[in-house]
Amino acid sequence: MKKKYFGTDGIRGFVNSRNITGDMFFKFGLASGTYFKTQKKKKQVAIIAKDTRLSGYTLEPALVSGLTSAGMHVYTLGPLPTNGLAMLTKLMKANMGIMITASHNPYYDNGLKLFGPDGLKLSDKIEKKIETLIDKKIVNSLSKPKELGRVKRLETANKDYIEILKKNFPTKFNLKDLKIVIDCANGAGYKAGPELLKSLGAKVFSIGVKPNGLNINKSCGSTFPNKIKTAVKKYKAHIGISLDGDADRIIMCDENGMIIDGDQIIAALAIRWKRKKMLRGGVIGTLMSNYGLEKFFKSKNIKFLRANVGDRFVKEKMQRNNFNLGGEQSGHIILGKFATTGDGLLVALEVLFALRKGKKASNFFNTFKKTPQILENIEVKDKNIIKDINIRNSIRIAENLMKGQGRILVRNSGTESKIRVMGESENNLLLQKCIKIILKKIK
Repeated sequence: MKKKYFGTDGIRGFVNSRNITGDMFFKFGLASGTYFKTQKKKKQVAIIAKDTRLSGYTLEPALVSGLTSAGMHVYTLGPLPTNGLAMLTKLMKANMGIMITASHNPYYDNGLKLFGPDGLKLSDKIEKKIETLIDKKIVNSLSKPKELGRVKRLETANKDYIEILKKNFPTKFNLKDLKIVIDCANGAGYKAGPELLKSLGAKVFSIGVKPNGLNINKSCGSTFPNKIKTAVKKYKAHIGISLDGDADRIIMCDENGMIIDGDQIIAALAIRWKRKKMLRGGVIGTLMSNYGLEKFFKSKNIKFLRANVGDRFVKEKMQRNNFNLGGEQSGHIILGKFATTGDGLLVALEVLFALRKGKKASNFFNTFKKTPQILENIEVKDKNIIKDINIRNSIRIAENLMKGQGRILVRNSGTESKIRVMGESENNLLLQKCIKIILKKIK
């Protein structure tokens, strides 16, 4: 059965419409609080973090009200990267963690990502159970007056998160003599990112660290990597780090200004981990992972499997196959040795640790040749048009033309009202022709 509220990565949408209203967030809080109360724990605790969107001031109180009405005690953490919330959920032995964010989307969207006590994103099965509770009469889930939850602000969340990250590396590890540019997308990592790098001795040039509620992801962050490229050249930095709105994605830039996407980061880490005998099983990518990455892993005798798009699906496949490395071209990378979900800052530290003896970023990331790829994101009013017979026929025509020379992938975005059209081939003229056939019918 198809889910009613949850998408591929929690709940997301336009603020003050449909699911992203104060009324609905109260219901989400009440329903999730009611579900997790069934977990047999003496103390019922939920922790909430958020990114820097203006709408967070509206939605967080409604969510808190729903949770406390269900009898949950709540800690609010303020702006914090998504994996920081996941890590603290586990550390504090909370029943659940809730991140208020719309990730890389513009400020006018918002949403929720829910984590269980193990720090993992909720399964489809649990999300469906919560959805059933959302649609029940509110009065059935309300606690008695003396059983209402209490609320407390935790001011040390970013500091605690930074300390958890640093404990994954030797105490002598430092970034002295390194010049690093970091773009925090005016989002959840705007405090933790620069503070982490400075605490390790790096000379840090920070951009995207002045959130005003409306500028999150606006012409900055991992979806606008040219900003980091320009800054690396300007400051003659050794490396650039670009995060998204909730800091669970990372795109990097080497000292020459070359943009490094998630596939390239995964390839470099996989080779390093294999050499150090840290790689377990192999690597999980997605349907969007570059074909060149697949060929590269085959040549290096590293097992490579594809999951559906979304870091939750990557993590689930990592668990099923007992792999400890996986991720997406977009920069969601899961280091299973250290974390349960994507974490841009953790990945940055792992890369910087590999470069600590003076190795250049350009050499570290020089692993495989990408198969030329075209990706078009078309905004649509109704994503169901992908089922239109004319569009399906155009996809079939393109796939037949491409057969044996590349691949075509057309899918709905799980987080935005967009259809994503991707093609890969060494034959550039054929690639462009196939993409145009499909775009013409969609547009």
